[in-house]
Amino acid sequence: MHFRLAQIQDLPQIKHTFEGIVKQMEDNQLQIWDDIYPCSFLEDDIHNNRLYILSEGEEMVSAFALCNSDEGESAMTWKNRCGNALYLDRFGVNRNYVRKGIGSLMLEKAKETAKALGADYLRLFVVDENLPAIRLYEKGGFSRMQGIYHKVLDETCTLREYGYELEL
Repeated sequence: MHFRLAQIQDLPQIKHTFEGIVKQMEDNQLQIWDDIYPCSFLEDDIHNNRLYILSEGEEMVSAFALCNSDEGESAMTWKNRCGNALYLDRFGVNRNYVRKGIGSLMLEKAKETAKALGADYLRLFVVDENLPAIRLYEKGGFSRMQGIYHKVLDETCTLREYGYELEL
């Protein structure tokens, strides 16, 4: 398997993989991602050198973005609000690779990459009902911070997100 920054020619394969992840979430009654998010952000992530992928041959196995900020960051009580932090976002594992240790492997890659980029903390947000992701993050050493971010999607839908943090 090969870990690297995504390139624009990877975009069709990445979008296809994320569409499969969305389908799997829907099958598991997790209405978190849809046909807009996260796919509409991927091209911008690539252009800004913040989307990382793990591939095996031509197949995209997993991806995540490392962002400098998050719209929910002020809703949380972080260990060190002024500490240099990166935010793990758009983290997904190809449904053909679920339960094979890829999530844990990619968390380690995210930690290593964030540290190499000068971050003191790696932070993330996770929807309260996404229990598999919460278990993965806690197993990976992340601690839930005090506070809840209410992400308003539209007048009928608000997601409750927990903030998690790991000191690097």
